[in-house]
Amino acid sequence: MLAIIFMLVCVFLDQLTKYIVLTSLKGRPPVIIIDNFLSLIYVENRGAAFGILQGKKIFFVIITVISIAIVSYILIFNYKKLSKTMIISLGAILGGTIGNFIDRLRLGYVVDFVSMRFFDRYDFAVFNLADSFIVCGALVLMIYILFFEGKSNGLQN
Repeated sequence: MLAIIFMLVCVFLDQLTKYIVLTSLKGRPPVIIIDNFLSLIYVENRGAAFGILQGKKIFFVIITVISIAIVSYILIFNYKKLSKTMIISLGAILGGTIGNFIDRLRLGYVVDFVSMRFFDRYDFAVFNLADSFIVCGALVLMIYILFFEGKSNGLQN
């Protein structure tokens, strides 16, 4: 139940922010939050991370369905064995994946809007909240598995 709630919150927040971006940033200049570091800009991403594999919608649909099925399977059939940390991490990954999947099915592209620049010269990929949920969920999951799983550390159920 915790995974479903967290996943639904992630999907809701992702879709809400994308709706706000679509209605307030599309066709307008970027909004500078922190000069030469953080801005909001409307981008239609028809590819994957960093814009690779542009226009491969069918490929992304297949990969996404497989990913959702695998994470859902892990959650459904191992739920009682998983720690809260793992459940929340998998919920974030699932929520982010579903959030971007909704865009791909509904719009044909993913709405990205967070633009970061480092040291006034290196532009990072434009991303969205769903991407952040996927990356953060995967990082927490990886750290947990590498350093904490199976150890008595208070992070388990």
